Amino acid sequence: MPHVTTDKSRFDVDTIHRFLSQDAYWSLGIARERVEQAIANSLCFAVFDDAGRQAGFARVITDYVSLAYLADVFVLPSHRGRGLSKLLMEAIREHPDLQRVRRWLLVTRDAHGLYEQYGFRGLSRPERLMEIVGMPPERGGNPPRPGSSTN
Repeated sequence: MPHVTTDKSRFDVDTIHRFLSQDAYWSLGIARERVEQAIANSLCFAVFDDAGRQAGFARVITDYVSLAYLADVFVLPSHRGRGLSKLLMEAIREHPDLQRVRRWLLVTRDAHGLYEQYGFRGLSRPERLMEIVGMPPERGGNPPRPGSSTN
């Protein structure tokens, strides 16, 4: 039976890194060390198929009160169309440690329909949101410095 866990000892970090570095448009080329650091510093979820193989992943960056940022969500292409993304999202939204979070954020290019099923909406006041975007070292850049332009 498919299931979700937050037990990091069960995660297949090779699978997570391979997908994020080779297939995910948002993190192409990401170094394994960065993936490992991100996992270590986030509340992470892995979804497993009927045979016990890891089929997907997501992580939540949070203080457990004010803000949760949903990142690196994926289901492997070979496992799509089986409801695993919904199982993963249900586990995230129902996790007991995340019930007091006031604001959730995520960035997506193409999965709006999925996230809307779990309460996400477009920004109510986009003029209030600001960002700093830096080019990661694996893409030939450096993190932005204060006062530098990222355009």
